[in-house]
Amino acid sequence: MKTFISKEELTALLNNDNVRIVDCRFQLGNPQFGESQYIESHIPGAVYFDLEKDLSAVVTKHGGRHPMPKVENFQKKLEQVGISNQTLVVAYDGGEGSYAARLWWLLKYVGHEEVFILDGGFKEWQESALPVSDEVPTNTPSTYRVELQDDMLATIEDVKQAVKERSVTLIDSRASNRYLGVEEPIDKKAGHIPTAINKDWVEGFQNGHFKAPSEQEERFQELSKDEPIIVYCGSGVTAAPNYIALKEAGYTNIKLYAGSFSDWISYDENEIEIGK
Repeated sequence: MKTFISKEELTALLNNDNVRIVDCRFQLGNPQFGESQYIESHIPGAVYFDLEKDLSAVVTKHGGRHPMPKVENFQKKLEQVGISNQTLVVAYDGGEGSYAARLWWLLKYVGHEEVFILDGGFKEWQESALPVSDEVPTNTPSTYRVELQDDMLATIEDVKQAVKERSVTLIDSRASNRYLGVEEPIDKKAGHIPTAINKDWVEGFQNGHFKAPSEQEERFQELSKDEPIIVYCGSGVTAAPNYIALKEAGYTNIKLYAGSFSDWISYDENEIEIGK
């Protein structure tokens, strides 16, 4: 599975009509940041997808802080910018990896095959003095056929069953202090979903790049390659890099709990664990 594309490979594709580059830059707590950065400067030909407007649904009582977008709305957005089932899509963010990973995961979920993440993101692209533009492209709308990959998505019922039966390994992708309940800067409750182990998503990166598959394999070495795994984080965004890391390491039975901890705690009856 090839997930990443280098800046050199992308440079060679800049004038390819069958390629759509998607700018996913975003900053939590400053929702206008990403789009303002895009308007100022982006990779030539790139369109902009906003985490909260395009890659999430409106927040309600349940579903978490970044609920899954409605499939028909996501499909419509793809069609508006000219992405068809045959389009090669390259996602990038500021170099964090999580926002581009969110788009990668969503595209895989609706059945897209040719989707890649720009290794190093816009930060490395800029540092390499590669071409940028402030021109917002106009693309001919397309038709997109959705083929949902339901085996990629874990529902809250799946998670409840995993906790009750201890039949699935739950991986909490947040920083250890949040997992342990020592601090919680975002959500209303602290701690983690019972039985979950902690694998901080940022440990899958080094110098702004995803680590090699062998290094990802080392991160998850206590888990067997075919055991069922559900990854989650605070709102489903930073769990996506861990999903990718597991795939890169050769794990075959992985789901992502999109609502994540912020959805779990929206149900008063759900238990929370503090500490290890």
